[in-house]
Amino acid sequence: MANAFKLVTDTAVSTSAATVYTCPSSTQTTIIGLNLANIVTSSVQVDVQIENADGDNIYLVKAAPIPIGSSLVAVGGDQKVVLNASDVLKVTSDTASSVDVALSILEIT
Repeated sequence: MANAFKLVTDTAVSTSAATVYTCPSSTQTTIIGLNLANIVTSSVQVDVQIENADGDNIYLVKAAPIPIGSSLVAVGGDQKVVLNASDVLKVTSDTASSVDVALSILEIT
């Protein structure tokens, strides 16, 4: 089994769900940290969802507020989230081009 730490980023996430990460086949991924930064001059609300191979679409956070000049740690500290092959992590904001995403992961193949 090979382990690889990675940083995945997405910039200026908007009002359509942005696919930030898709877990590759024959891989399990542990989300170590997920940081969402507000990059606009107004407060925003964000959703973070996981869609699995069965078509389930669950929220990690829904309509979470991020004030001006702030960020939200959706996953971090003692909390970890495991993704299975083909699981998709999506982020949506209520404001156009307003959120930068930093996703720290460990891929196990």
